[in-house]
Amino acid sequence: MDQARSTISKIFNGEPHSYTRFNLTQNMEGDNSQVEMKLSSDMDEEVRENGTGDHLNHTSNGRPHIVQRFKRTPKNLCFMAATALLVFIIGYLIGYVAHRKRDVAPVCAPSVRPFEEAVGRETGAAPLMDWDDVKKLLAQKLTAPKLDGAFREFSKVSHRAGSAEDEMLGDKVFQKFKEFGMKIWTDEHFIKVQDPPVSGFNKIVYKNGPEERPKGFLSYSKTGSLTGAALYASYGQEGDFRLLRDKSVNMNGRVMLVRAGKISPAEKVANAAKMNASAVLIYPDPTDYSFGDQTDLYGHVHLGSGDPYTPGFPSFNHTQFPPVESSGLPQILAQTITQAMATRILRQLGGENPPEEWGSYNKLGHENDTITVEVNNVPTEKKIINVFGVIKGFVDADRYVVLGAQRDSWGPGFAASTVGTSVLVELARSISDMVKNDGFKPRRSIVFASWSAGEYGSVGATEWLEGYLSSLSMKAFTYINLDGIVTGRNGFKVAGSPLLHTLIKNALNEVKNNGNSLAKQFARSGWETNILETMKMDNAAYPFLAFSGIPSMSFRFTSGNKDYQYFGTMLDTQEKLNAATSGQISQLAVAAGQFAGQIALRLVHDHLLQMDLMKYNEIIRSNVVKINLKAKQVQRTWPQLLPQTPTLQWLIAATASFSRTSLSLLKDIQNSDLEDTEMCRIINDRIMMVERNFLSPYISPRETPFRHILLGSGSHTLKALASPLDAHRIGNPDADTNLFLNQIALATLTIQGCANSLAGDFWALNDEI
Repeated sequence: MDQARSTISKIFNGEPHSYTRFNLTQNMEGDNSQVEMKLSSDMDEEVRENGTGDHLNHTSNGRPHIVQRFKRTPKNLCFMAATALLVFIIGYLIGYVAHRKRDVAPVCAPSVRPFEEAVGRETGAAPLMDWDDVKKLLAQKLTAPKLDGAFREFSKVSHRAGSAEDEMLGDKVFQKFKEFGMKIWTDEHFIKVQDPPVSGFNKIVYKNGPEERPKGFLSYSKTGSLTGAALYASYGQEGDFRLLRDKSVNMNGRVMLVRAGKISPAEKVANAAKMNASAVLIYPDPTDYSFGDQTDLYGHVHLGSGDPYTPGFPSFNHTQFPPVESSGLPQILAQTITQAMATRILRQLGGENPPEEWGSYNKLGHENDTITVEVNNVPTEKKIINVFGVIKGFVDADRYVVLGAQRDSWGPGFAASTVGTSVLVELARSISDMVKNDGFKPRRSIVFASWSAGEYGSVGATEWLEGYLSSLSMKAFTYINLDGIVTGRNGFKVAGSPLLHTLIKNALNEVKNNGNSLAKQFARSGWETNILETMKMDNAAYPFLAFSGIPSMSFRFTSGNKDYQYFGTMLDTQEKLNAATSGQISQLAVAAGQFAGQIALRLVHDHLLQMDLMKYNEIIRSNVVKINLKAKQVQRTWPQLLPQTPTLQWLIAATASFSRTSLSLLKDIQNSDLEDTEMCRIINDRIMMVERNFLSPYISPRETPFRHILLGSGSHTLKALASPLDAHRIGNPDADTNLFLNQIALATLTIQGCANSLAGDFWALNDEI
């Protein structure tokens, strides 16, 4: 007892080993302060040297020190014992609470490599459900009978964008999301489009023949009337016009007759405009389309996406800007005609024979084969509504994957919109149910979006992107497009960002259709050969990827190599799709939903976003090698046109820098503790910045909206940089060397900027150009 009393007395009696003395002195002639710190050992030494302990109780000027010795009275001893007991109880309670938190704190499984569980460490992560269990739950809940019910509920004979039927379907989606217990909201946009005249009509007249009045139309065409000589141009692709140019065919002021298919109407019209054509007539050729010869085609010719009268800006609440139009609006007339109308014209054409590559039997057209074209489309303002629902994540709720489908259509639009909307709603129901009833807790959020005005060029989706571009590019890490996902049964196609290729490959191996995995069924020669395709500009996922820098993907079941022929017609019905799929719409829709759902769930389930950084490294290297080889050929053949400059070496250096930083990030992933929630977030943010940083900051998004230097459209892309080199290679005196070198420099800076972003912190940068 005496020993215990002695110990407690030493603790509370201010012995010199229990405190630290600070001495701050201010240098009055400068801004520096000195801090003198003396610990217990110093104090003991000082005592021994001075032979006294008075300095513990008084300062050097004789004032009493704060630290005083307690007297050893029974009262003080009781007080000290009570204090010690209180401290012990508080410490025990804190330890107990901390231990309980550690017991209930769930641990995330790594998505890159296995890690040993960090014993006694709180991660703050969402409880993990085994990935196999997640897949099984989704398969149990997303069923053909459920989808059949959704097909019936969301089918409409007509639901054009902005119509009462479109708004009614939007309200149904809204109510469904509300029923699932999701957080829901809507976005209203007031957009300007072109529709056919209500009281008038568009028309064509061949020579002195009868007046033809097609019911179909192409929104955003230039309006007016003109007469020009007819010229057949196959599909209106750039290669088709090159063949005509090689035959020295005069294309100036001609009215181009082009077949529908292969590329979008907007691209056909843009290609014709480059040849100084005056108008374009698009028709469904019987070799590509087997429907009746009186079927009308509908579409748009805006070479871009969104409202072309507010390019780069959102159309919120009658937003008014100075008069401005998208650079993608055509300056020539464009109109669709039926097979019957086209056949009557083609049979009468004179002139030269077409190029052998086309395999056509009609003539190209003589300058006496005149056609009068009159387009009277009228501008129309429409109110469109996008509908959203979100399943919030449990760790990084402000990071989300977006699944979207257009809701509108020119006519019935069963394949174009009904199937996609139904799968969207059923995925929302299934995953909501997994969260509410089965214990699934996604780390990140899932946003479900029902777009309007998709038929006018992904207007609803693009206006949303324009309205929230700065926040979306930082928080939305993937977009999965559900438009047109079932158009056949004999093939499967996927277009997507290279960052998503590994996820896509894994899903192809895991999702089954008719008892076999999609990979086994459709990718016998490798999925990149049989399944992967380039994302086209008219794909609804394209603006997310090339305009906003969000990794995106689109996919569909197909009828082999043939496109679904009923898009853009009034014949896109459930009966036609049943015939194209041999009555397997529901089963194929289930497989499509599983494919999209598994990719989305994997992105919100795992620690780290499973994105393939090295894929872009391969693509950049491939493009740079091609540019360098062509440049060397030009320098050998025409050295005066392309002198030796360090510009190409800079591009090569930037490519190497991107490669190094990609490998460095992979190394950081492998060496990091993936059970650290904050570390996962930091690494994921670095991964998310890759796509966004491929958007060239040196061009105007209004003039060139698709700024992605690898997957975008325009002279800024690495692919386009080869064109001026081709002109140099043949010694074209009009080739602009300075423009080429400037484009190379800007591409170099964009790639280097992406490399710098991948590196993370500023102090991690060690590359200079």
